[in-house]
Amino acid sequence: MSDPAKVRRHAERVRELVASVVRSQIKDPRLGMITITDARITADLRDATVFYTVLGDAVAQADTAAALESAKGMLRSTVGKALGLRHSPTLTFVLDDVQDQVKHIDDLLAAARNADAEVQRLAAQAKYAGEAQPYRVDDEDDDEADEADEVADNPRGGEAR
Repeated sequence: MSDPAKVRRHAERVRELVASVVRSQIKDPRLGMITITDARITADLRDATVFYTVLGDAVAQADTAAALESAKGMLRSTVGKALGLRHSPTLTFVLDDVQDQVKHIDDLLAAARNADAEVQRLAAQAKYAGEAQPYRVDDEDDDEADEADEVADNPRGGEAR
């Protein structure tokens, strides 16, 4: 196992190298407006996953995926030489759909916000089904009046028989 800091450094270097090669050396017309967003490499430094986004529709994404797949060998050799590792890591390209996930989460939050507003609106118009205070509250005045009635019924004090 490699040091986690070393793995992170290599992953960052893989991301930078792939982005540089895609920008300057790949001349495939199928390659769209691509951004390399992240790279992750396994602890044994044998497999690297490169995440990318493409500006455009599904056709542009499919074309870019095909262009990256065809340039995988050149990218792997460039990364292997630059990293100076014994074995060049195999590259796997994954479409990063963060924007779709962000949109989905924003839609869910908006729906929750609307539902909360509806609950607030209904709660503001709500009325009690019975009294405002449904529980019986003993007042001190009532207790004193009850004691006075007991004393009046039994003038000698003490308990009633």
